Amino acid sequence: MGRVTERRRTIRIRDGAVSARPDTLVAEEPLEIRLNGRPLAITMRTPGDDFALATGFLVSEGVIATADDVRTIAYCAGATAEGVNTYNVVNVSLAPGVPLPDFSLERNVYTTSSCGLCGKASLDAVRTTARFPIADTPPVRLEPALLATLPDRLREAQRVFDRTGGLHAAALFSEEGRMLDVREDVGRHNAVDKLIGRAVRDGGLPLSRAVLLVSGRASFELAQKAVMAGIPVLAAVSAPSSLAVDLAAETGLTLIGFLRGPNMNVYAGEHRLALGTEV
Repeated sequence: MGRVTERRRTIRIRDGAVSARPDTLVAEEPLEIRLNGRPLAITMRTPGDDFALATGFLVSEGVIATADDVRTIAYCAGATAEGVNTYNVVNVSLAPGVPLPDFSLERNVYTTSSCGLCGKASLDAVRTTARFPIADTPPVRLEPALLATLPDRLREAQRVFDRTGGLHAAALFSEEGRMLDVREDVGRHNAVDKLIGRAVRDGGLPLSRAVLLVSGRASFELAQKAVMAGIPVLAAVSAPSSLAVDLAAETGLTLIGFLRGPNMNVYAGEHRLALGTEV
């Protein structure tokens, strides 16, 4: 898929000087996710890694947990009335024996790139459907000095952002600080789904020794995705929401906000940080 960026004419005003020139923008197109041929959700995303996005989304929704739960993933030919394959509709066929979710939950709704499935924000739902309980895994131990280096490394890896200035990013790091994967998307929740989906397809779940870093805020939905993938640490360069903090406290997730150089706020799960003092 090569539709990550597009060119548009723009008028530039710089220090009073006016000029016309093309500008590179991040592409945004809808992706409809179908499950066994039935519409499940529509999200606005940056094209690319669509199969990973759909896989990660299904992990976040508690539908699947391993690659074996999926029989096939394919773009839907004839997605339009004219029979054209737009590459904006993906159908996921579950493996025999994998139960379908309850479609009556009205989850097949339009999803904006900034929101995700906001109406499904339920602490109880995540707690009861998470297949990889974070509290049951041996804790990672992280030095704050190591965490302080991660935002700059994420920024350096944002190749499309350098061209457009319009993408969120998410990255997985090992507990030693090695970057495992990085994805960009117009929607921060899509970038995380792409990371998780790729890990599923590589047999990498649960990600019980990984740190998830996101370029924006830490919403409830991003905390939910971390918990569902068994990720013990979620760090964000901006603020968390109150519900994200509640979910982190409920599940044992380490939640860090305002990670900017050596400064950070730890909202939950401080036992995973080598603080060197009692607080």
